[in-house]
Amino acid sequence: MSTNTILVVGGTGLLGGATARRLNSDGYAVRVLTRNVERDRGALGPDFTYIAGDLDDSASLERALDGCMGVHIGLRGDASPTELDRVEHQGPARIARLAAHLGLTRLTHISGGLVNAASAARFPGQQAKLAAEQAIEQSGVPYTIFKPTYVMDTLPRHIQGGMAIVLGRQPHPLHMIAAADLAALISCAFRTPEAANRHLFARGPEAITILDALRLYCSIVARGKRIFTLPLWFMNLIDTVFMHQRMRVTLDVMRQLQQVGEMGDAAETSRLLGTSTTTVRQWCEQQRA
Repeated sequence: MSTNTILVVGGTGLLGGATARRLNSDGYAVRVLTRNVERDRGALGPDFTYIAGDLDDSASLERALDGCMGVHIGLRGDASPTELDRVEHQGPARIARLAAHLGLTRLTHISGGLVNAASAARFPGQQAKLAAEQAIEQSGVPYTIFKPTYVMDTLPRHIQGGMAIVLGRQPHPLHMIAAADLAALISCAFRTPEAANRHLFARGPEAITILDALRLYCSIVARGKRIFTLPLWFMNLIDTVFMHQRMRVTLDVMRQLQQVGEMGDAAETSRLLGTSTTTVRQWCEQQRA
């Protein structure tokens, strides 16, 4: 078994790509699981080994994992309960079982800062994430589960045409984290024995509301966009009538954030893996540059 090869599952997503690049820059040999090798090689570049495979195909997952010391899982499913369970629960559970069978020594996974038993009882997206956490815990592979509240790299998704949209009132300040900072924490976890078998909350250096973060984004990057706050009840109606509930998971998260804000304490994360330093303003200036 290679001592420095890590498989990244979800490596072409927003967080997965940042994680694959950081692991590579930190000296790991990085494999990326993909359903389309040529497309994803074009997206990520030549510095990675691309393994054709699928979450539902255990044989392809075993080929991708064979010879690795670790695996990182960062997956996001669509809104339907069936698809959420397939991608965000069954996929990670299958990977964790195979990782245990092949003797991998570390596993990292991105869950969510709002995931707990109470939220899982109310929201399908949280049910899948909680079930994945439990499957990973039971696999026997030393794991680190990261729980970010809000990744600032998703701010561009609030831009729709000429508008920047806030979903719900969102009164609570959130410690938004940059994807690059989260990737640095994940990479550090692979070489930090103390980080094994822990759930770690991932936070940025400052607390800021979504509205204020969007104001910064629109003043620095998306200039000229007008900011609107749309009530969640209205967005639920639009989603149900016109969008076949494709926004259900996002709206559920926004409802939780509106009600309770962020959860957890990142002190243990900082002690074990260091602190995240990128502010929303700094991130926006990087995007402009």
